[in-house]
Amino acid sequence: MSLGTIFLSEVIGTAMLLLLGAGVVANNILPKNKGNGTGFLMVNFGWGLAVFAGVLVSYKSGGHLNPAVTLGVAASGATEFVPGIPVDFASIATYLSAELLGAFIGAILAWLAYKKQFDEDAPDGFKLGVFSTGPEIRNPLWNLVTEAIGTFVLVFVVLAAGHWGDSATKTPGGLGWLGALGVALLIVGIGASLGGPTGYAINPARDLGPRIAHALLPIPNKGSSDWGYSWIPVVGPLVGGILAGFLSKFLLLA
Repeated sequence: MSLGTIFLSEVIGTAMLLLLGAGVVANNILPKNKGNGTGFLMVNFGWGLAVFAGVLVSYKSGGHLNPAVTLGVAASGATEFVPGIPVDFASIATYLSAELLGAFIGAILAWLAYKKQFDEDAPDGFKLGVFSTGPEIRNPLWNLVTEAIGTFVLVFVVLAAGHWGDSATKTPGGLGWLGALGVALLIVGIGASLGGPTGYAINPARDLGPRIAHALLPIPNKGSSDWGYSWIPVVGPLVGGILAGFLSKFLLLA
């Protein structure tokens, strides 16, 4: 396994994630769509299945698709991301850059799929909402807290799931974690429970890559890319993911 393989795997997986994730949002909120107005729960399920597909196609890299997951795994004390790929500066940089690029590409593909809907008259906030998250009540501190908590749940549960079937912890194999499907259900659960205040980015690349795409794409009447908010869905998930990884060393391995 090479870092080049890891890079390509994460790009493909994260692009798939954003194509389907941004796609379900576009279907729900942009005009003249079959799924218009189907609601937030449909968006939750769409994002869950987007993660499911993204994890499946990025099996060679372990399907991180998320800098908060990558850094959370590193903070947990893991020595390898996948067999043959040690946790070091080069591998971390490979994962992070691939995740950002993949998210950018996936957002562009979603725009291409919904090009005619983006050309229709719609509030600029709806058009941005396909690409990036935004709070219902704008308060930087509490928006940051919400994103950190949601990402903590994601990374902590993913790390805990890795111990199912581990003889060292005496847990039975095959009963707890369902691989990619388990991650998908976790994403749906986080969205349904914690997604209301901010739209649950819980992934810096998922928000930043598409926000850059929104700024660059020729979308009619698209309005601002809301760069004043953009740091929150980056910093909050990184804090939550790293904290989950660090605490997992004590709370999951004691």
